[in-house]
Amino acid sequence: MQSISRTSLVLAVICFTVCLSAQDTPATQSARSSDEKSSQQKLTVPAGTQILVALKSPISTKSAKIGDAVYASTSFPYVQNEKVLIPAGTYVQGRITSITRPGRVKGRAELLIRFTTLIYPSGYTVLLPGSVENVPGAEHATVKGDEGTIQQNGEKGHDVGTIAGTAATGTLIGAAAGGLKGAGVGAASGGALGLAIALLSRGSDVRLETGTSLQMVIQRPIDVDADRVEKSAMRGELVRIQQ
Repeated sequence: MQSISRTSLVLAVICFTVCLSAQDTPATQSARSSDEKSSQQKLTVPAGTQILVALKSPISTKSAKIGDAVYASTSFPYVQNEKVLIPAGTYVQGRITSITRPGRVKGRAELLIRFTTLIYPSGYTVLLPGSVENVPGAEHATVKGDEGTIQQNGEKGHDVGTIAGTAATGTLIGAAAGGLKGAGVGAASGGALGLAIALLSRGSDVRLETGTSLQMVIQRPIDVDADRVEKSAMRGELVRIQQ
């Protein structure tokens, strides 16, 4: 009897263990499948990726303030392994973090922008650390340093032109009034006036018009949900077709 009882107990334990294993297996497989699917959906935009964007509103160091919002949109899609991670037309938002007005004697206008957010057509939002790498759409500005500061080009040629122009005008006036001697005096006076104008005039501000192209660089890797990006891209195409 004891032997039969022990055998029955062992069989009961074995059956119970098998039942638990059978019940746990589908759940475990489902969880594993879910984790694998989640990992497959997450794709990474690597640090150093350059994205071309276009401004949606103008920016000028003459009127802008630190903290002002910057609005732009991507001009070209970013593709990785035949998958679009950042479609064209994705909105990009940022902030102005530093402004320097041009000086009267020296000092050029400077502007620093930080990009903070990607907003897909579906509303899917991704935080990002981005800065300006280049300003191919700006004629009189360049980017200096690693932070992406946009700086107005120098104006030495303009100052020389101002001095030369006022000197020439003074020469003509002096010549009309007193011949060669008057021409010399007029040239000197005109040159002095031109120098004074150049010194007292403030340099040009950085001005980026609506539509200006900026090269944005991603500073740290960012993860995006491939499924949501794909749905957003499809929605963006539908909106463009309807328009």
